[in-house]
Formats: sequence, structure tokens, C-alpha cells
Amino acid sequence: QVQLVESGGGLVQAGGSLRLSCAASGRTSSIYTMGWFRQAPGKEREFVAAIRWSGSNTYYADSVKGRFTISRDNAKNTVYLQMNNLNPEDTAVYYCADTGTYRGNVATISNYDYWGQGTQVTVSS
Repeated sequence: QVQLVESGGGLVQAGGSLRLSCAASGRTSSIYTMGWFRQAPGKEREFVAAIRWSGSNTYYADSVKGRFTISRDNAKNTVYLQMNNLNPEDTAVYYCADTGTYRGNVATISNYDYWGQGTQVTVSS
């Protein structure tokens, strides 16, 4: 099993920045892809970004391209989501998740095995 703990959420004004962290523990050697998803009130959970645990491949939702950057520190078993130029539409609970093997589309929720508890991001206008 892999345990995931997100941190770094908070309240920020529009145009501001936040950096989310997701610390993994447990069977981290099995991680293949780490992803960030978000869920706004009354909406379905949606893909934000993903990164392969080895190599340099990163993936982004169109809505965050150019504003968000996903990165990882394998030595710390941590993945980050740097969020810049935030707007109120980015308000949501942000979750990290991992897959233990290659499963194709990184944006598909059902492809992920383990999830964190989420961290709230609120962007005020």
C-alpha cells in the first residue's frame, strides 16, 4: 500500500500562487505515476496534472497549462504542484493519487490506486 498526504492548501487572492505537496509513504517503490485531481463543490472530480515517477513526462489539463507545474523529488517521495496566476475557478479540494503500474490515460480517475485526503484551495476574487 501507498499512503499519500497532501499539504499546502489555503486561501489566496486571484492572481496569487500556492504550492501543494504530496508526501508518499509505504510501498513507494511501486509508484508509476503520480497525479493531481481537484473537485469543486457540486462538480465531479477532474484531472489537473500528472507526472511519471521516473523519466520526465508530465501531463496537464488544458485549463491549467502555462499556470501550473508538477514536479517531484524522488529522494523525498514527494510530488509538488506549483500553482500560479490562480483564479476563483481553481477553488476546489485538491487530491493527489498514484498508480502502481502503467494504465494508459493519466487523466482517468479509475486508473489510480491510492488517494490522499485532499487539501482545500480557495481563491478569492
